[in-house]
Amino acid sequence: MSVASALGAAWPYIVAVFLFLFMIVVHEFGHFILAKALGVRVNEFAIGFGPKLLRFKGRETQYSVRAIPFGGYCAMEGEDEQSDDKKAFCNKAPWRRFLIVAAGAVFNILFGFILIMAYFAPAGAIATNTVDSFSKDATSVKSGLRAGDEILRVDGRSCLTITEIGYAFSSVTSGKVDLVVRRDGEKITLKNVEFKTEEVNGVRYISRDFNFKYQKNSPKTFLTQSVKYTASYGRTVWFSLVDLLRGRYSLNQVSGPVGVATALGKATKVGLDTLLPMLSLITINLGIFNLLPIPALDGGRLVFILAEMIARKPVPKKYEAWVHTAGFLVLMLFIVFATLKDIIGLF
Repeated sequence: MSVASALGAAWPYIVAVFLFLFMIVVHEFGHFILAKALGVRVNEFAIGFGPKLLRFKGRETQYSVRAIPFGGYCAMEGEDEQSDDKKAFCNKAPWRRFLIVAAGAVFNILFGFILIMAYFAPAGAIATNTVDSFSKDATSVKSGLRAGDEILRVDGRSCLTITEIGYAFSSVTSGKVDLVVRRDGEKITLKNVEFKTEEVNGVRYISRDFNFKYQKNSPKTFLTQSVKYTASYGRTVWFSLVDLLRGRYSLNQVSGPVGVATALGKATKVGLDTLLPMLSLITINLGIFNLLPIPALDGGRLVFILAEMIARKPVPKKYEAWVHTAGFLVLMLFIVFATLKDIIGLF
């Protein structure tokens, strides 16, 4: 294989790695910008890990680009140790520290919102939850579903967008679902709406037999749907985690960094219409996941800050360090497991 053909095959995955890196940089930039705004000294803001390739010194912060493009960090004075510096993170009021820690995840979610707006901006129309028409020999229409019905719930789970309807349908194997729809301004419950099913990779799924109605894109529709889809992607992340804990999905179906990069690479090949929704889902996923109250994640740190705000005194640093260290080790084991699974899956 020539160098040109090798680069031609590899470029989508190279782009995917840098997109993944950019999402992490957005997260760290959230910490950075809030730290600066709230008077905390930032010693270094780094893109990547490992040996420094580029660096320059600002008034108080060193900025660097490092050799390994997997991550980055915002190193604040007094973040993990005591410091006598008045501008140290550890010496700031709890509410300031809370906002700084939460900012990374918030920036990921805002970035996802911007990507969704970029996806919808050129669209002439946007899909709604309303049924428009049925395919030939549709079984759902025989069960009571009608054109013009707006689907609100699937098996008791509320659905803001067609993405959530699709996710809810993917969890059904029996071919029958209970729907709550809005028809002529009135909520109606439809029991045991029947759909045909199809088997994919040994798993049986519902085969949707209707089309969704599209709404003409306008400033109001554009903004409303962008907000709805941002909330919907966040809810889908939460639903996925709940379903994983309930045993509906197995750990073998969880992707690690390699799986995510591979999916992004494939989406890059297809084009922006596929890439932008996937990228927004992943960055919102990253934000929501980081807010979970898990040790070593931002959400775990927020729990300790909240405890300090309630008790009016901080949890001893050594105990917090033990909890975060244990959480970090468990998280690393999970990432290694997911990464090995992804690599094995490539062959």
